[in-house]
Amino acid sequence: MIGAALNPRQFFEQDRRAVEIVTTHFNTITPENVLKWALVQPEPERYDFKAADRFVEFGEKRGMFIVGHTLVWHNQTPAWVFQDAKGNALDRESLLQRLREHIFTVVGRYKGRIKGWDVVNEALNQDGSMRQSAWFKIIGEDYLAKAFEFAHEADPSAELYYNDYDLELPAKRAGAVALLKKLKKSGVPVHAVGLQNHNLMDWPSAADEDATIGAFAALGLKVNITELDVDVLPRTTKPGADYPVDAPVTPQLNPYVDHLPDTMQLALAKRYAELFQVYEKHRNEIDRVTFWGVGDGDSWLNNWPMKGRTNYPLLFDRYGRVKPALAAIMSTASAP
Repeated sequence: MIGAALNPRQFFEQDRRAVEIVTTHFNTITPENVLKWALVQPEPERYDFKAADRFVEFGEKRGMFIVGHTLVWHNQTPAWVFQDAKGNALDRESLLQRLREHIFTVVGRYKGRIKGWDVVNEALNQDGSMRQSAWFKIIGEDYLAKAFEFAHEADPSAELYYNDYDLELPAKRAGAVALLKKLKKSGVPVHAVGLQNHNLMDWPSAADEDATIGAFAALGLKVNITELDVDVLPRTTKPGADYPVDAPVTPQLNPYVDHLPDTMQLALAKRYAELFQVYEKHRNEIDRVTFWGVGDGDSWLNNWPMKGRTNYPLLFDRYGRVKPALAAIMSTASAP
């Protein structure tokens, strides 16, 4: 399956150009934000499913495989989730109950309709250790197991995923392999690992990607490429830095204000072909490749790691035109 992450203008069908692209070229969709906790349950006892319902209806109308993103994350989760009525930190059992209620409400609403869920997102640090999130500090490491168990109970037919970035880093990959091996040994219903693949032009290498996919496939897990894009601009942070940069946008950091030069278009196409050759090698282990956005103008990379830059990380440009990268990807495809 080949997918795209959608924003509200697209699944509310206001951006007609993007709707046509998605309908023509993709068969699975993921929401950028509308199923994250802060948007779907902004306050205690109050859920807002208006946008999420439209997202699901958009996919159903087109017969698409619909992915839910994401149930448990350290970001875009309101502070009240971890606090009692007086603003004090919740105890373990109260937070587990709150987590269960949220998952049962959200997953239960779309039971049998959303086919796969990013249950836990980004639980690891870059060195492979557990991220010291509020989930971890209050509940403990087994918050992951509990989240997967709750999601499976809410919809036993749904595929359940662990999703993270920079798993091509050897230390982080080793931590993820150990974590997922432990979960599987305990009988936790995790079905696949999502490799976000927010890539640079020169990182990760094809060998890194190959080794990473192979490491998770060896655990008996499927592998999904979940948030694919390629940053063509100069970076000021190491791969996967977990913070934005508050710095002025200079011509050196924003070199392609008006268009991407032909030389860079061809370099981007070559980079995508390199990645898809690895995916093709592992086609029996990979169920899905999802791009994080439809066209260049939609991409979060226009504002990350600093705001106000013009990036070109996807297969379609700001006017909905196909870029050379699409043909380069198609050239790597094996016969069905």
